[in-house]
Amino acid sequence: MSEPSPTRDLRDSLRITEIFYSLQGESSHAGRPCTFVRLSRCNLRCTWCDTPYSFTGGDRMSIDEILEVVEEHGCDLVEVTGGEPLLQPPVHELMTTLCDRGYEVLIETSGSLDIAPIDDRVHVIMDLKAPGSGEVERNRYENLTHLRSKDELKFVLLDRGDFDWALEIIAEYDLTNGPARIIFSPVHGILAPAELAAWILEAGVPVRLGVQLHKYLSLP
Repeated sequence: MSEPSPTRDLRDSLRITEIFYSLQGESSHAGRPCTFVRLSRCNLRCTWCDTPYSFTGGDRMSIDEILEVVEEHGCDLVEVTGGEPLLQPPVHELMTTLCDRGYEVLIETSGSLDIAPIDDRVHVIMDLKAPGSGEVERNRYENLTHLRSKDELKFVLLDRGDFDWALEIIAEYDLTNGPARIIFSPVHGILAPAELAAWILEAGVPVRLGVQLHKYLSLP
């Protein structure tokens, strides 16, 4: 992969960090085989980020080139991730084209950018950044009104302070009565899943515990 020729329209290309086939490690889709399209660049710098290699570099690929690689993996589930995929506007054309071709499409987004333009057929997995991330002020709470029943709202939690903050946000925005499924996920290697599970049970909050399955299996 290389830089596009001068005749290629950059509006039809995306900077890609990697495209790979693995098991879906997070969300309610965890455990399913999935092709991942990881876009380069991110507007946030979370303290616990596990993909800083996506911040820079990457190869410019046309949407047709991306689709060709996705097709080679022969998997009907595709996740668009990053970095922050919504930083690159052509991602919307990519997702719509994937949907048109019959793929089940997920997108992982931080929720700091507007999700309203995302194709209605795409399953949105959106974060709200807790204080422990260092990026809590970047949350775009207007996005909560665009989540639907097939979408998911994820809180990645560093410690008890993050957990208590998440409970406050859920109460403030009445999220337990909202359409999206809520997932509490511990920062891998810092907050023990068993400890977070105990807090969830103690609080009696109707959320799902999520762990990064791929890390326990040493998968990409």
